Amino acid sequence: MRPGSIAIVGAAETTELGKIPHVSQLQLHADAALNTLADAGLTLADIDGVATAGESPTNLAHYLGIVPTWVDGTAVGGCSFMLHVRHAAAAINEGLCNTVLITHGESGRSNVGRGAYHGGGRASLSGQFEMPYGIMGPTSTFTIPFLRYMHETGTTLEQLAMVAVVQREWAALNPRASYREPITVEQVLNDRMIAYPFTKLECCLVTDGGGALILTRADRAADFPHKPVYILGTGESVETPMISQMADFTSSRAFRVAGQRAFEEAGISHADVDHLMIYDAFAHLPFYGLEDLGFCGRGEAGAFIEERNTAIGGQLPMNTNGGGLSYMHSGMYGMYALQESVRQLRGTAPAQVSGAKISVTHGVGGMFAASGTIIMGNEHYR
Repeated sequence: MRPGSIAIVGAAETTELGKIPHVSQLQLHADAALNTLADAGLTLADIDGVATAGESPTNLAHYLGIVPTWVDGTAVGGCSFMLHVRHAAAAINEGLCNTVLITHGESGRSNVGRGAYHGGGRASLSGQFEMPYGIMGPTSTFTIPFLRYMHETGTTLEQLAMVAVVQREWAALNPRASYREPITVEQVLNDRMIAYPFTKLECCLVTDGGGALILTRADRAADFPHKPVYILGTGESVETPMISQMADFTSSRAFRVAGQRAFEEAGISHADVDHLMIYDAFAHLPFYGLEDLGFCGRGEAGAFIEERNTAIGGQLPMNTNGGGLSYMHSGMYGMYALQESVRQLRGTAPAQVSGAKISVTHGVGGMFAASGTIIMGNEHYR
């Protein structure tokens, strides 16, 4: 993809976030879509490309009355929307469509109209080779690699807790955040243990909500009401559906591949990045994101966060909406991270980073199973 050839011209979340028992999952997609169309000054008739996860693009197109010439139902977990951005940019550049709507909506807390996820049952790879050992969902599987990471790097429980503390500080500036009250390292460490080393405050929220984006050619960007956000670089990869089969528990291959590709495509250095969003379903993910994307050396992320480099006033503001720990996490968080990057580059974020020109958004799917990286800028660099 030629950097800067595609722009995000519409971005919005659902009207409500949090607990929304009166709205079905499909309606959350529709609400996010209509809010984003209004943001871009477009109508449904202007959309000829549809991408979504957690809901069938067929269902969405039918429900909204869209007649697409390109669809994408890629579903690799919470980073699916990063992949949709990448695929949509390629499709628009190839002339397969002109204006793409990417939606997310998830009734993660209320379970209204939400499709069940079975993971393939006992016949699946995980069912045969991991479930017999007693794992039960992300809280038990995600602990496994981080325990090895802590052992090899000397990372402390206090450094892990600092992730939740700093992100709550960002959330305090965000009126839409689920939790805004300050917390301390001691409170995090003494909270209810979920699965060692994660206490409850180090585990993601469970909420309802959604969001949507609209992408089109950059040469059309001046026709829209808001400051365009340009796609500078993209990357994606997958590794394994079984966390026990990661090549290295202390590093995500999918993170490294997706991140390196995005930086190479964008043609920027890490010093050029003003703002960073690292998907934080659990508090350990920013450690892997910071290191595997190249912002920190191996084992250095804990001290980097502890020294408040990612906090308000730090050299690398990260997860400025409050993240999946304090802002919002309906199950697949990637869309909310993308939304915050767009807000920062538009200059409309509640906790605005002064002078932000380049933002990196990085996502995970499953338990280190997949990854997507999107680099955005608010200037047309090329």
